[in-house]
Amino acid sequence: MVASDHDTLSGIMQRRRSVRRYSREIISKELLDELLKAAQLAPSAGNLQARDFIVVRDPNKKHELALAAYGQFFVAMAPVVLVGCANIVRSRIAYGQRAELYAVQDATIAASYIQLAAEALGVATCWIGAFDEKRVSSSLEIPVDIRPVLMLPIGYAGEVPEPRPRMALSRFTHQEFWSSEGA
Repeated sequence: MVASDHDTLSGIMQRRRSVRRYSREIISKELLDELLKAAQLAPSAGNLQARDFIVVRDPNKKHELALAAYGQFFVAMAPVVLVGCANIVRSRIAYGQRAELYAVQDATIAASYIQLAAEALGVATCWIGAFDEKRVSSSLEIPVDIRPVLMLPIGYAGEVPEPRPRMALSRFTHQEFWSSEGA
């Protein structure tokens, strides 16, 4: 049996959108666990898995996150918000001064896996990178050596945004060395 384009990784990536309106339908624990299992499968520097996710369902906490995200109030309207954290402590075991960079990379690739799994399972997300880290850390009681680097509101889509235009490959691909032609 040949998978339809709808089921292929390419099809999933092409369908994924940043959704900013969600239905009120609850995200089950089982579905959320599937998304977190996708994060667990993501590659990481030295397999240290220096990323953690805080699951936020409490309406008051979600409101605090929306305020920390400079008034992106759709964050509070999602049934669940995952806050992806770079676990610098875990990364420091092997990487010293580069620990923070590698932990951030670990968290962001794991979050990308969550987004693709969400699309495959019929739920929507929106990557939030614009927020006050100190405010999020305070609100969620995140320790000093753990850095919140992203938020993912998750829910069933209340809208289906149109695809956004993408740059041509030639605009961001350089062959053998950096070329101003690609920029």
